Amino acid sequence: MPCPHFKITIVKRSQGQSAVAGAAYQSGERLFSEYDQKTKFYNKKKELVHAEIMLPSHAPPGYADRATLWNAVEAVENQWNSQLARRIVLAFPVEVPKKQYLSMIKEFCQEQFVSKGMIADFAIHDKGDGNPHAHILLTIRAMDEHGKWLPKARKVYDLDENGERIRLPSGNWKCHKENTVDWNDQKYAEVWRHGWETITNRYLEAAGRPERVDLRSFERQGIQQIPTVHLGPAAHQMEKRGVETFLGNLNRDIRATNSLMQSIRSAIRGLQRWIADLNEKKQLLLDALEKAKEPTLSDLLVDYFNLRTEQRGDWSGKAKLKCTVRDFEEVKRAVDYLKAHSLNTVEDLNQAIDSLNHTAAPLRRQLKQNENCMRAIAQIKDAAAAHAKLKPIHDTFIKKNFKLTKDAYAAQHKEELDTFNKAVRTLMKLNGSTAVDFSALDAEFSALQSSSAELRTQLETLQPDVSALKNIRKYIDMVLNKQQLSVPGGKTPEKESVLKKLEEAKAAQSVIKTEAKNHTQEL
Repeated sequence: MPCPHFKITIVKRSQGQSAVAGAAYQSGERLFSEYDQKTKFYNKKKELVHAEIMLPSHAPPGYADRATLWNAVEAVENQWNSQLARRIVLAFPVEVPKKQYLSMIKEFCQEQFVSKGMIADFAIHDKGDGNPHAHILLTIRAMDEHGKWLPKARKVYDLDENGERIRLPSGNWKCHKENTVDWNDQKYAEVWRHGWETITNRYLEAAGRPERVDLRSFERQGIQQIPTVHLGPAAHQMEKRGVETFLGNLNRDIRATNSLMQSIRSAIRGLQRWIADLNEKKQLLLDALEKAKEPTLSDLLVDYFNLRTEQRGDWSGKAKLKCTVRDFEEVKRAVDYLKAHSLNTVEDLNQAIDSLNHTAAPLRRQLKQNENCMRAIAQIKDAAAAHAKLKPIHDTFIKKNFKLTKDAYAAQHKEELDTFNKAVRTLMKLNGSTAVDFSALDAEFSALQSSSAELRTQLETLQPDVSALKNIRKYIDMVLNKQQLSVPGGKTPEKESVLKKLEEAKAAQSVIKTEAKNHTQEL
């Protein structure tokens, strides 16, 4: 299945990030940053496949040089909290030949970014471990037709109903800022994701692959599935060595829960589709036989047994006896189930399937809610651990008073400060505070685990009913299906289906009635 990874972030100077460092990281080149007077080089990046800069028609040709481009970007941004560039990391589908990755990413960048006036610096990485991906750095400022950087925003005066400027009590004119370009609108995240999704699926189709990628969330796709938790590099390496981790165990529970929910959901949906089809076949059967009485489920099971016996007419006596005994036991179990649950007609069976669905649906919803809460608790605990570990580094950074020393410290501890800020955001979003009560979280997690285990047990108790109803559906389908069963050994008896016989009988009766009517008119 193609990996649906597509992540968009902003390179921010306020977090100690650098556009030159980002370009050096993804391209594997040694770049000198004029902003902090340091050389950026990541010599451990061995997975580089291809790196390229794509320029719009009005951009200066000199910006094809990576160091010139990103030093120019950082030079025009003179604020301590400037947004320097936009970074996108996306995954290539392993189902598409690797030689097509370059054309995919160039087509995507040209269509979505370069044609709009952005400069795209991309690099393709592939370690050969099944995770081919690309990094894209995009300029945020627009350029005029001469290649000069434009302001990100401009001041616009507010006007009254007469088209006059509005003066404030302070004496200043009322105004607001408007962005020069709308590239930062959130709507473009959806546009870019859909653009990459379209290109990926087109290349998958051209490669003759049945897989397709969908970059929407499970909820927006209408998939009732619990998402797993991101392990992170440390937990991932521990799991690869066979060491169980808290997040790894949580993901295994989530996958087991998803499998159980999917199994029951699929069975119930199949039964519902079948019961709708069965109602149509039942009506055809009633009309053909001209019976006022509806055939019971037990009658249909007996017809199934007789049909199986009839198809073995040319078998050996030993094989016929063995299979007849087996069919008898299957039909007996099905009839016993129908009697035990007072199921006589198709309507009764339909009600039983609906009741089964109504019983399973709230259990699935509660199980999904529990797993989501457990995942949130795991994220809070991880964020709290990172917060406690990295707080001394953050406190030291805050105490730095001089800009140069503060920027140098931020660059030296960039990864730690980014992780700390991410942990703070996670704690504020999920916990409302950076103070965490671990005992309360552990107690809540244990209670959720117990509740989920009980819910899974209740879902498992529904499996025998699901299996019994699926078997009954199979037996009745064999009777009402338009094609006869194929006997073992590849022999197919030359007999017409039951429905076809009934349709021919009905057509013959119609012809007889028409002829009788014409004869009466002649008399």
